[in-house]
Amino acid sequence: MLHEIAVQMKSKSFWLAALMTLACSIAGTLLAGLPYLNLVGALVISLILGIVFQTAPKAVNEAKSGIGFISNKFLRLGIILLGFKLNLLALLASGVKTIVLAICIVTLTVLLTYNLAKRFGVEKQLAILTACGTGICGAAAVMGISPQLEVQPDEEERKRENEVLAVAVVCIMGTVFTLLEIGLRPILHMTDVQFGVMTGGSLHEIAHAVAAGGANGPVSLDTAIITKLSRVLLLAPVAAIVGIWYSKSTSKATAETGAPATKKKLPMPWFMLGFLLSSLIGTFLPIPANVIAWLVKLAYIFLGMAMAALGMNVNFQVIFKRGKSVFLASFISSVVLLGFVIVAAKLFF
Repeated sequence: MLHEIAVQMKSKSFWLAALMTLACSIAGTLLAGLPYLNLVGALVISLILGIVFQTAPKAVNEAKSGIGFISNKFLRLGIILLGFKLNLLALLASGVKTIVLAICIVTLTVLLTYNLAKRFGVEKQLAILTACGTGICGAAAVMGISPQLEVQPDEEERKRENEVLAVAVVCIMGTVFTLLEIGLRPILHMTDVQFGVMTGGSLHEIAHAVAAGGANGPVSLDTAIITKLSRVLLLAPVAAIVGIWYSKSTSKATAETGAPATKKKLPMPWFMLGFLLSSLIGTFLPIPANVIAWLVKLAYIFLGMAMAALGMNVNFQVIFKRGKSVFLASFISSVVLLGFVIVAAKLFF
């Protein structure tokens, strides 16, 4: 990756793309600190700001190759650095039941959302991206799983549309359910820990879990973050499983059409291994807390740049025509997920 970045740095397109996406990312981070906008989150705001750049098509066209590079490579770099946010000892201290709950949540939500979406006529690639975003950690999961779904060069534009549509779905659903759960707080009669488990276990983005958990005080906030990060931890194994499954199912479909088979290497999500390595380093090496905090901030800057690059290069007219079925699938699975986590929190926490 470093060699590719060095090559790109000689290009004017790269520097123009880097400047535009960095501006969107920093602005997204600042705006996400404002009331109400914190429910949306920095990554989605960066995506929206990237969309705004489509009103300057000349600049976007001049930066086109650089935009493609940033949306791909900077995404991976951001996910690797995001691993520093995941303290494995804190997860272990939360107890086996938190990790078991996370495994159940991710497995059931991904399978339910995917099968509902397919039943409603959503194409396979969009269905799996939405399912993983709903079940794991929102936009970061969508963009983390996407590289595992290998496509032909002429299908790249369709894939970018699927990425943005999946991000939009999990963002809107997460925001709606954040407001819903804050409104349900006085009705559910939960302890602070139970409320934190509910928000961290059911909401899609880390920003959503922080906003809803924090509305009930520090105990709920800490519990929400730990529960949410236990789901984030599963991003790496899910990416590997999805990559193998998608590769095999695509090869099988190709064989059934009678097209000549090509031998494919199973995708290796090396950047997910980097994510886990960062988690191990941040957990077990004596790195100062302020350094870890800056590394996580840098991760969100890179992820924000990747999201902005994605927003600069998408045909939204096509997306608006295709969104109804996948929104419905995500809504139904989000309702089921919320009900499941409320029961689990009441019974086991």
